[in-house]
Amino acid sequence: MPKGKLFLIPNVLADNTQDAVITPQVREVIANTKVYLVENMRTARRYISSLKLGVNLDHVHMEILDKGTSPEFINRLMQPLINGADIGIISEAGCPGIADPGALAVEHAHKKGIQVVPLSGPSSMFMALMGSGFSGQSFAFHGYLPIDKKDKSAAIKKLEAESLRERRAQIFMETPFRNNQLLEDLLKTLSPQTKLCIAKNITGSDEMILTKTAQEWKQLPLDLHKIPTVFVLQSF
Repeated sequence: MPKGKLFLIPNVLADNTQDAVITPQVREVIANTKVYLVENMRTARRYISSLKLGVNLDHVHMEILDKGTSPEFINRLMQPLINGADIGIISEAGCPGIADPGALAVEHAHKKGIQVVPLSGPSSMFMALMGSGFSGQSFAFHGYLPIDKKDKSAAIKKLEAESLRERRAQIFMETPFRNNQLLEDLLKTLSPQTKLCIAKNITGSDEMILTKTAQEWKQLPLDLHKIPTVFVLQSF
C-alpha cells in the first residue's frame, strides 16, 4: 500500500482574510483531507469552516501537536500515513514548520520516507522581510528574544553586532502582549542609525510595514499591545 502524504497547510495571519490569502491549491487539499495535526482544535475547525468548502467536520479527525508532544506520541500520530491516508498540519497562524511544532512531524516523516508537501501561503517572517527594504541575500530568523531584561538587552546588542559584521537582516518577534516592552528595549539599546522594520498585523486591514532608524522611531508614538508583530533590524 502506498504511504500517504504529509501536507503543510498555511493558516491565515489576520482574521477574515481567508478569501484574499488562501490559494485554490490549499482549499483543494483541505477539501480532500480527513486527518489533521493541529495546535488548537477549536481554531483549526473554525479555520476550515471559514473556507466554506462543504467539509463535514464530524468526519474529520484531529489530534493535538504542540511543543510538548513526545517523539513516541508523534510516532502514533503519524500512523495513518503508513496506512495510506494523507495528513494535514495546520498551525495557529501562517505556515507550519517555521517556529512551529509542525517541524517535529516533518522530521519524523523524513525518517519514515513519507513525502512532505509544503503549500504556499502567508508567512509573517518572509512578508516582513519582503516589505522591509533590507537585502534578502543574508538574513536569520531568531524567534523570540529572552524575557529577562538584562538577557534581552544582551541579545539585541549581539544581533546588532552580527548584522553589521555579516551584513545580515535579523528577524525576531515577541508574544503580542509584550510587544511594547520589546520596542522600548530595542529603542534604548540600538544605535541611533540602526534601521528597524516593524511589521504589524500583516495581511490585516490595519497592516503596517514601516522601516525607520531607531532614532526616528523614538519620535513616533506606536502602540503594539496584543497586535501580532514581526521586527527586522539591520545595521549598516
